[in-house]
Amino acid sequence: MSGPLIWLAVGLGGGIGAVARYGVGALALRWLGPNFPWGTLSVNLIGSAAMGLFITWLAAKEPHSVMMRSFVAAGLLGGFTTFSTFALDAVTLYRDRTLTIAGVYVAASVIFSIAGIFAGLAAGKAFQ
Repeated sequence: MSGPLIWLAVGLGGGIGAVARYGVGALALRWLGPNFPWGTLSVNLIGSAAMGLFITWLAAKEPHSVMMRSFVAAGLLGGFTTFSTFALDAVTLYRDRTLTIAGVYVAASVIFSIAGIFAGLAAGKAFQ
């Protein structure tokens, strides 16, 4: 399936994901303060784990719905997670704090996001 409905599914999912990302960021700012990009780190870790779970679930549902995959993977989780904000946060931490703090943020984001995918895949297999 292709065409306007796929674009609509991605757009709707992306809008929902972006609003959810904004909400997580606002909560993180309120609860943890502005001294570290906890919101961006959180959405990228949560989104990675959710992607692992979703892909495992989707693989078990062959043949799967292209519409569902487009809505969740490209739209919802694509709108929820963010690489550009991660990059800006890393540069800002380097500029305003230290290379060490920026490096810890970058390392934690990459390592734990990949670990999140593995955890989501493992959890998805465990639920099957």
